Amino acid sequence: MKLLDIFAKLKGDINQIERELERSVTFDDELLSEASLHLLKAGGKRLRPVFVLLSGKFGHYNLDVLKKIAVPLELIHMSSLVHDDVIDDAATRRGQQTVKSKWDNRVAMYTGDYIFGKALTIATELNNPFIHQMLSKALVQMSIGEMEQIRDFFNTKQSIRNYLLRIRRKTALLIAISCQLGAAAADADRQTVNRLYRYGYNVGMAYQIRDDLLDLFGTEKQIGKPPGSDIRQGNITLPVILALKDDNVRDPLLKEIDNIMKSNGTADTSAAIKMIKASSGIELADRLANRYIEKALHALEGLPSIGAKKNLIDIAYFTGKRNY
Repeated sequence: MKLLDIFAKLKGDINQIERELERSVTFDDELLSEASLHLLKAGGKRLRPVFVLLSGKFGHYNLDVLKKIAVPLELIHMSSLVHDDVIDDAATRRGQQTVKSKWDNRVAMYTGDYIFGKALTIATELNNPFIHQMLSKALVQMSIGEMEQIRDFFNTKQSIRNYLLRIRRKTALLIAISCQLGAAAADADRQTVNRLYRYGYNVGMAYQIRDDLLDLFGTEKQIGKPPGSDIRQGNITLPVILALKDDNVRDPLLKEIDNIMKSNGTADTSAAIKMIKASSGIELADRLANRYIEKALHALEGLPSIGAKKNLIDIAYFTGKRNY
C-alpha cells in the first residue's frame, strides 16, 4: 500500500485536523496570522498527525481527543521549521518561500514562538499528566538538539554518536511521542504505548538519515530546496561523516568543506557532493537507515493484527526508501 492510500483511508479525520490547524493559527494580529497561514499552506506530509491517528486505533479511538495531540505536535513541528529556516538562512522550503524570506528574521522568530505557544495551549485541554510530561520532556530535548546542531556547524571531527544523538533529539523524539501519545490518549495499555514509542523512534531515526541522503542525491523538485543545502549551511550529516572516514576522499573533501565554510553559504557544493557520492558514505548511511527500519518493524511484533498495524508497517517501508 502506498502512503497516499493510507492518507486516503484517514482523509475525513485528517481534513478535520487540517481545519483545526488553520483555526488554531488564525489570530487578530494580521501579520502573525498571515505568516502562520503561509507556513501552513506550504503543505507537508502531516506524518505526525497520521502517526497519532494510527496509534489511537490500538485503543479507544476518539478523534475529539486525538486531535488535541495531533494538532499540537504538528504545530510544534511547524514552529521548529520556522526557527530552522532562520538559523540556516533558508530561502525556500517545500518549493515555497520561507517565512524569513518572505518577511524577515524577526517576523519568522515571533511566528515560530506564536505557533509554539498555540500548540501548548491546545495540549493543556487534555487532563492527562503523562501526556504533558512526555511532551515537555521532548520539547526540552528538541531545543538541546537545535543548539547541538549550531555548535557543530562545519565540525568535521564530530563522531557518528554525536550525530545520532542530535537527530534523536531534533527529529526522532517528536515522531516517537506522536505514536506514544496517540496510543496513550486512546487509553491503550502500557506495553502497547511503549511498543509504539519504540516504533516511532526508530522510524524517526531512519527518516532523518534518509532526509540527509536526499539532500545529496535528490533533485530540487523532489526535496523542495536546492541539493547540497545541508553542507552549504554547515550541517555535517551522516553521509558526510562517513565519507570523511574514507581515505580515498577525505583530504580533498576536507578542503572543499573548508572552501564552502569560507564562502558564507555562497559556494557551489557540486564538487563536495560528487566526492561524497564516490565514497562509501552513501551506502553505509543507507544501510544504517535500513537497520532502524528493521528495529521499527520488530517493535510492532506482538501488537494486534489490525489495519493500523499494516499501515504502520507500510509507512516504515516508505520511510526507508522514500525519495521526497
